[in-house]
Amino acid sequence: MCSQIDITSAFERKKRGKNGLVVPPVRDDLAHREFSVARPDALWLCDITEHPIGEGTLYLCAIKDIFSNHIVGNSIADRMTSELAVSALRMAIQRRNPTGTIVHSDRGSQFRSRRFHEELDRHGLVGTMGRVGAAGGKAAMESFFALLQKLVRNSRRWSSKRS
Repeated sequence: MCSQIDITSAFERKKRGKNGLVVPPVRDDLAHREFSVARPDALWLCDITEHPIGEGTLYLCAIKDIFSNHIVGNSIADRMTSELAVSALRMAIQRRNPTGTIVHSDRGSQFRSRRFHEELDRHGLVGTMGRVGAAGGKAAMESFFALLQKLVRNSRRWSSKRS
């Protein structure tokens, strides 16, 4: 009715979108929820967990080799950024020097970032992401995080980042 008599709103509509940012596309799920492999460094899983402390929250990104069941890279920071994921990936690469490894993660922004994808490509690693709601890779990492919490984090209260 207002448009018929040429009355407009004083408020602008909220613009929707990604502010013009272009992010790398989500990579296909090459792991196909099959989390058993025949050799070391064939498949790595990545995930991030958080731990509240007196001064805020600390975030841990861990990369796990499915064959050996060892954590091959990790990074801790007070912000959940792409650098957290890239730093853990760099540690894993430095320790294992892999070729053609499939690096499986969830669809978190840290793992979808341009910096993370560039690091994968630079070292010949293949990034893959689980489907929304698929919990296979998540379960394997959650078992590590649960053990970490039981053995380390629950042993005492952490008051500061230094402790």
